[in-house]
Amino acid sequence: MELNPIVIGIAGGTGSGKSTLADNIKKEFENNITMLSHDYYYKNNEHLPFEERVKLNYDHPNAFETDLLIEHLQNLKNGEIIQRPSYSFIEHLREQKTYDVVPKKVIIVEGILIFENKTLRDMMDIKIFVDADADIRFIRRLLRDVEERGRTLPSVVEQYCNTVKPMHEQFVEPSKKYADIIVPEGGHNKVALNMIVEKIRSII
Repeated sequence: MELNPIVIGIAGGTGSGKSTLADNIKKEFENNITMLSHDYYYKNNEHLPFEERVKLNYDHPNAFETDLLIEHLQNLKNGEIIQRPSYSFIEHLREQKTYDVVPKKVIIVEGILIFENKTLRDMMDIKIFVDADADIRFIRRLLRDVEERGRTLPSVVEQYCNTVKPMHEQFVEPSKKYADIIVPEGGHNKVALNMIVEKIRSII
């Protein structure tokens, strides 16, 4: 089955509003959109004890099994159903359960580092970078990690200073140059959202 889907990449720093923008787009095209998050493809480090897993740098490109994401994206473009992985941010492990993902006319790929990989980047028809001030992004990440992932405040601050911020400066921010569209104020930018939605409508 050949769908010739349109692939939209949504990148940006942690807490920038990528997921909010992706979710808002999906609401407009509920039955025509498939979504993949780079976060699903964190490497499985089950050979390491929990104490070692929490110390890993999860904001470096090497933390992801991006080759598998590329393979799955190509399968979806070819009209094939995939079994995408899932990941526990509490245990820092890939979960046993996988999920069927059905190819649709629009495929959204979301993640902080999806523009860093050229092969993945070249598979995208529209590349969107979601921008937000660093202090806003940090506050959002802090609240999310404490409330949803059971993290302590000191651990979030330490991780942000040691890996998140330097990796953002080294990999994420430079990848902004590959974007076709830069969206300030994240997923709450209604003007940008409407423009993107209309662009998708014109294509499909």
